[in-house]
Amino acid sequence: MRHLCTQLCNNECLPREECISVQNIRINERIRAKEIRVIGDDGSQLGVITPAEALKAAKEQNLDLVEVSPTATPPVCKIMDYGKYVYQMNKRAHEAKKNQKNIIIKEVKFRPNTDDHDYEFKKNNILRFLKEGDKVKAVITFRGREISHSEIGRRLMDRLMVDVADTAAIETRPRMEGFSLTAVLAPKK
Repeated sequence: MRHLCTQLCNNECLPREECISVQNIRINERIRAKEIRVIGDDGSQLGVITPAEALKAAKEQNLDLVEVSPTATPPVCKIMDYGKYVYQMNKRAHEAKKNQKNIIIKEVKFRPNTDDHDYEFKKNNILRFLKEGDKVKAVITFRGREISHSEIGRRLMDRLMVDVADTAAIETRPRMEGFSLTAVLAPKK
């Protein structure tokens, strides 16, 4: 896969994996349609013409003929500076990636016989994680014969759900998964 940005500016504009692939964009002689709709450099419609005529018009302006909408009938091409176009596309992709929020799920583990102080400490951690905007997976793990008294763990989980109800929305109700009781909490909007 070839990246144009590496050739234009020695990969200073964006990291290589964030550059758009120029493999899918057809330019100049690579446009194979019989007729194309051409848009000028200033945004004016030049009409439906053959690629040879459009390429000639682009070369006169010392610009490239870039296929911007290959699925349209006829395909839409624009006369523009190809290097500038790829740079702007990479810049837009980078901005979109920067504005994304990664959702992190923090896991807090309990045992059925967790003491009050440990419970309060872990509950405060859950509240802190929720205030930071992260989701929290609360897990009560049963070992050995503790599974036969799963109601103790269920009471502990119900107590936790009541204690964090004002700051958390319950995304997944508490349910048994093997030897553990799990619930997922999300911050309230």
